Amino acid sequence: MARFDLSDAEWSIIAPLLPGKPRGAPRVDDRRVLNGIFYILRTGSPWRDLPERYGPHTTVYNRFNRWAKAGVWVRVFQALAERSPQSMAFIDSSIIRAHQHAADGKKGVRITPSVSLAGD
Repeated sequence: MARFDLSDAEWSIIAPLLPGKPRGAPRVDDRRVLNGIFYILRTGSPWRDLPERYGPHTTVYNRFNRWAKAGVWVRVFQALAERSPQSMAFIDSSIIRAHQHAADGKKGVRITPSVSLAGD
């Protein structure tokens, strides 16, 4: 089990929300696939760089897309928010760091007011 893999408590909340329609071939374990999806989302790695412990990258990618189209992610987020409403309070753009030069304007650009203010 990797450092950020789902705990048993987290899995017990999410597992009932996942679709389970086994077809002909045996499926790769949903928990394993979900951990792989979270790995990709957390690291920003390409799908092809997914470690082998999470299963085939094509399976993980396809299941991510299929679950997105089926609305599974919305149900998961709603269930987690209901379970712990205070955990959603930290989602804010203030945690995103800006580049050190982001505050500077373009060099050579002069900002002039487009409306002249009436003086006293």
